[in-house]
Amino acid sequence: MSITRKLSAVAVSVLALGTFTHAAQAENMPFDQEARVQQAAQTVMQQYAIPGLVIGISNNGRQHFYSFGVASKTTQTRVTPDTLFEIGSISKLFTATLAAYAQVKGLLSFSDPVSDYLAQYKGSAFGQVTLLQLATHTAGGFPLQVPDDVQNKDQLQVYLSGWQPTYAPGTQRSYANPSIGMLGVITASSMKQTFSDALQKILFPALGLDNSYLQVPDNKWPLYAQGYNKQDEAVRLNPGVLADEAYGVKTSARDLLDFAQLNMGFGKVEADLQRAITLTHTGYFQIGPMTQDLIWEQYPYPVTLEHLLEGNADRMAYESNKAVALNPALPPRQAVWLNKTGSTSGFGSYIALVPAKKQAVVIMANKNYPNSARIELAYTIFKALH
Repeated sequence: MSITRKLSAVAVSVLALGTFTHAAQAENMPFDQEARVQQAAQTVMQQYAIPGLVIGISNNGRQHFYSFGVASKTTQTRVTPDTLFEIGSISKLFTATLAAYAQVKGLLSFSDPVSDYLAQYKGSAFGQVTLLQLATHTAGGFPLQVPDDVQNKDQLQVYLSGWQPTYAPGTQRSYANPSIGMLGVITASSMKQTFSDALQKILFPALGLDNSYLQVPDNKWPLYAQGYNKQDEAVRLNPGVLADEAYGVKTSARDLLDFAQLNMGFGKVEADLQRAITLTHTGYFQIGPMTQDLIWEQYPYPVTLEHLLEGNADRMAYESNKAVALNPALPPRQAVWLNKTGSTSGFGSYIALVPAKKQAVVIMANKNYPNSARIELAYTIFKALH
């Protein structure tokens, strides 16, 4: 599968930051729209001292890229649409897509309990959790991160075998890396692959993503941006247990925008994979203004900025929130805003798409900065497109 990419640098302007911005395939973007995108990006970069930022926009199948600043403050290498960024929890979208693909292929079912696939958990509370509950953060109260004292697979098994839910499964949403991480483990096992191979050798090629990795190859390291934490210290991902499955992907704005387009029906993939992509847009739980899909978070469109900020607020990640099961589940719809944030210590990203408008925005930065700023920037960009 390949998606047509007609790219040409057509704009260069000096930022107040002392960096440059480049727009690709933007020759048909009205001047006022382009100016609003650039102004909004410059404001966010200045406010949060972001070294490098790339914005990808898909408007009715046409791609536009804006690249601002540097991939490394040391080398002063400019970011481009092909610069590799850590995308943190946006990685979970790929895990969910892989799991949906396995279900379409008849290898697993989201309605099954964990113990149907991992016999070592038979008789335990974890073994009774369903794969759907893992995929929607409703398993019963996992912590956000795998506990610090869990450093390997054996220790993980001991932890999960003794885990007890804080809430009845399916009643509270507790955003959790252990939850989606174990969905990835089960999915890979059902495919008789390691998770790394399932993602990098099966899913990414099937999606046509040729610049996305869990382990960045040696020949791609020059594209790997240096991340910077909130103290402006240079950092990159220090992976722990279940990192690959929950937050380990490194990718480019070009690949992530291609993925967004596939989620809107642009591009061509095998029928089973397209069914799996669409399946991830099914809504299963209502949490405040947000509907929890298979990792995707959805809002009826049009949506207010207030609801987006509420649905992406810190309390959604750090606290448990009441989850109301949707029976029947909400079928995939076009008039929705689908989104996902992702962060590591040194990177911050965001992906949002509105299938009914055939529009998508991806934002990638080599600085961890607030989700609210990413939401507001994306909202401004969508308004400019209108």
